[in-house]
Amino acid sequence: MKLHILPALVMLLSSCMPPSTDQSANSDYPITGSIERLDPALDKVIDTNARIEIISSGYEWSEGPLWIESQQMLLFSDVPTNTVYSWTEADGATPYLTPSGYTGEAPFEGREPGSNGLLLDRNGNLVLCQHGDRRLSRMDAALDEPKPAFVTLADRYGGKRFNSPNDAIFTRSGELLFTDPPYGLPMQNDEDPSKELDHNGVYRLDTLGNLQLLSETITRPNGLALFPDQRHLLVANSDANAADWYLIDLENIGQEPVLFYSATESRHGVRGLPDGLKIDQSGTVFASGPGGIWIFDRSAKVLGKIRLEDAASNVALTSDERTLYITNHRQILRVRLR
Repeated sequence: MKLHILPALVMLLSSCMPPSTDQSANSDYPITGSIERLDPALDKVIDTNARIEIISSGYEWSEGPLWIESQQMLLFSDVPTNTVYSWTEADGATPYLTPSGYTGEAPFEGREPGSNGLLLDRNGNLVLCQHGDRRLSRMDAALDEPKPAFVTLADRYGGKRFNSPNDAIFTRSGELLFTDPPYGLPMQNDEDPSKELDHNGVYRLDTLGNLQLLSETITRPNGLALFPDQRHLLVANSDANAADWYLIDLENIGQEPVLFYSATESRHGVRGLPDGLKIDQSGTVFASGPGGIWIFDRSAKVLGKIRLEDAASNVALTSDERTLYITNHRQILRVRLR
């Protein structure tokens, strides 16, 4: 049920097997799921003959997909195993970076120590949302020579440690926007004794290192993406009681986030909640949510869904926006776009 349209925009351990890579040289990948077409406009986004390919599998909870155009490579996190993997058409999936999110020597008390969201800064450096270390960091190494050496970008607000930075995006001007829910904490909730902040926040880190709280009222802020106007930030709320997406106007900080769409009534009988998302240059939204990937236009109309049995956590677009990658629990999926 659509509840609001912003006027300004209307213009787990489940497998012990190692990740499978034996399909990497075969164009006939296994197929899963289905595409539900709810509006004719979806035909301009996804071809009517598109297939949902399983390009790799065998993970515990895959997250944070990132397409690296220069190397024709997909990076993604396996959060429970504290590892980033790389995938290429030629070589399939191989470990890329470990540890990726928790670098301490003591055993980690919790289920999600690893990195979550991954992104590149303006200089092409890998930036990671690190659950275990509770920080945003930059890998201090070249992409083609990865190593677990990190430079902290931000780890505290008001002198208190973050909960567990989850997802992030850079603006065109180089500002870093990110969310900080409690999922990387041992108890994964607000009652965790190690939680220092009294909120779950959405933040902006400017190019001078100044940190600003954009919102503390979204109960479980998770994935986020910017519309092409660079003014309106779309944030997913992975709360079973409020499975919603919200808009934050970056030019009017202090205003309450505006409801973009509510999927709370759609979550029953299917797996997944609003999580990671991406927005293409035309304003089309690809958002993980109940039952798979929801596809919206910029006015919050649902054009269709990529229906999946397991929970989808996030998506990535290639640079030409003609391919969509999906992290789908144990699997990595690929869908060709128009």
